[in-house]
Amino acid sequence: MARFMIERQEIADTCRTLADNGYLAGTGGNIGVRVDDRLMAVTPSATDYSSMRAEDVVILDIETLVVVEGDKAPTIEKGLHARMLGFHRNRKASVHTHQPIASAVALLHEKLNWQLDPSAGCPSPLPSPRKNGERGTSALSPISLPGDDEHGKAATSMPPSPRARGEGKGEGQSGIAALGSHVARVPYRPSGTGMLVKALANALRPDVFAYLLASHGIICAGTDLKTATGMIREIEASAAAYLRGRILKNINLDSQLQAFIMDALEKA
Repeated sequence: MARFMIERQEIADTCRTLADNGYLAGTGGNIGVRVDDRLMAVTPSATDYSSMRAEDVVILDIETLVVVEGDKAPTIEKGLHARMLGFHRNRKASVHTHQPIASAVALLHEKLNWQLDPSAGCPSPLPSPRKNGERGTSALSPISLPGDDEHGKAATSMPPSPRARGEGKGEGQSGIAALGSHVARVPYRPSGTGMLVKALANALRPDVFAYLLASHGIICAGTDLKTATGMIREIEASAAAYLRGRILKNINLDSQLQAFIMDALEKA
């Protein structure tokens, strides 16, 4: 009998939700979840999110990366998730995306600070990368998780971000402690290689739970999969705010082009 089917189903459902809302594209991006002290569940390689089933999710040994259950090949980024979960032992889920705005910031090869809302003392609200109204999701509304469908299943809203849930209040009202001090930069290395895994391993810090993979994408670790998904949303919001700030400071940019880009970021 297959094990960890609840966790595997949650991974499959979360992949579909992230893809539907523009955080994943094609078969790019992947998820790893610690299921016990020795094992993790990861998304399969080259599998379309719309057709992914719980049975497709692969169970690996975190240390050796040997497949212990599952018929499909695991994601080529399994080493990234193993490093994240092995280093951050108090975090259960690792999510890697190619989300559009944060991936644009990753092209700059810079770290990303959480962009604070001065009136609230916390990161600004996160829109979905999808345009307003696309797939029935407002750009400023919470994303719906799987389960809210035409067959009458119970609706489950996208979990609030870690700071909105009040995590980390012992270190400040904003809950930044749950998000980490900032979104760190990992130098560029080819996707799916041991070189990239080593670069991430060298960049890992105890107080940093989110990383921009230069010219590639994003990876973050959360206490559970819902929290990690919320962090992905916060990273996109901070990336949009950061790019808006840079564009406004560029006095040499054509005014019409500047207005076009700003409008696109506002709708993102």
